[in-house]
Amino acid sequence: MTGERAKRFPLELADLVREPRKRDGGPLDVRAAKPAGAVKPVGVTRSPAMSPKPLAAAKPAVVAKPAAAASPRAGKAITAKPAQPVAIKSRDAGTPQGMAAKPHSAARPRGAAVTSVAGAPKKVAGAASMASPSLHPVRSVGARAMPTGAPNVALNGAHALTSERVRERMVERLRSNGIADSRVLNAMSVVPRHMFVDPGLATQAYEDAALPIGHHQTISKPSVVARMIELAAAGRPLASVLEIGTGCGYQAAVLSQVAREVYSIERIKPLYERAKTNLRPLRIPNIRLHYGDGRLGLPAAAPFDAIVIAAAGLDVPQALLEQLAIGGRLVAPVAEQGSAGANGAQSESAQVLTLVERTGPAQWREVRLDRVFFVPLKSGVV
Repeated sequence: MTGERAKRFPLELADLVREPRKRDGGPLDVRAAKPAGAVKPVGVTRSPAMSPKPLAAAKPAVVAKPAAAASPRAGKAITAKPAQPVAIKSRDAGTPQGMAAKPHSAARPRGAAVTSVAGAPKKVAGAASMASPSLHPVRSVGARAMPTGAPNVALNGAHALTSERVRERMVERLRSNGIADSRVLNAMSVVPRHMFVDPGLATQAYEDAALPIGHHQTISKPSVVARMIELAAAGRPLASVLEIGTGCGYQAAVLSQVAREVYSIERIKPLYERAKTNLRPLRIPNIRLHYGDGRLGLPAAAPFDAIVIAAAGLDVPQALLEQLAIGGRLVAPVAEQGSAGANGAQSESAQVLTLVERTGPAQWREVRLDRVFFVPLKSGVV
């Protein structure tokens, strides 16, 4: 070197030469600094800001000879980028080594669906017991012991929270009003009456009231249904029962809990279809619905241990009396003769609940009981 260059560069050129870079060197290898500006003499103590921080799981960088000092620019390059640790992913959890995992990520199993509201984790459907309005702490209507064919459906909507409790209160009222047959009380407790009325009337389903079901027909009062079935059964096991006037299908469903086979006839086609729709989800296997003239009965399935007629005529049709088994019972509302009003309509007090028992091949015994009110019993189909 000349004297002038020696003043400008106090170090020998050989002192600035670095060792050759390894082939597999990472992006953090130190590059040779350009000779632009003065360099600190050998032995100058580095400040903490200039010292490179140790790197987790990173390959060591090539450093200069101890005799030489790095330029300020080279020192800046070393301390700026390596300050961020290199993320090396773990195969097990997918969390970078040397970095703390987020608490919710560590607790969440792979593939779990979690949503949050206002930062709080929220369980989605299927993660725990469901609490949706469609399925409240649901107990099926088949929770009680009952005969084969009993309904086993979940109750829907907010009414499901109270419908079973309301049914129990209805049964208590029936018991206090004289219904004593445990089979009838059990049947009334397990059949969901609210499923047989219009949704707008569901809150009234367990009141002791007749409710409209369309086509000028009604679903009978629970007390009347229970009374007629108890009279027809009379504490006997029933093998086969015939119902005249299916309506919405409720009484047939109650009868299915008492008898082994239930045959039911409806003369109004839309009501026949509605009864099928109402009974389908209950999956009751021992009900046979028929579309036809109820006054003619069902000779092909006769004789019957009991016949229940849910409409009032001026008399009991002879065809139905003939289809009653000896020892069997028929229960029907019968209109009193000459009780029609000025417009030809029957008055509310004109009908009497009548019990007919067949005592022999050509003998029947009739007993008149309670005042009732039913829709008229008509012939033909519509």
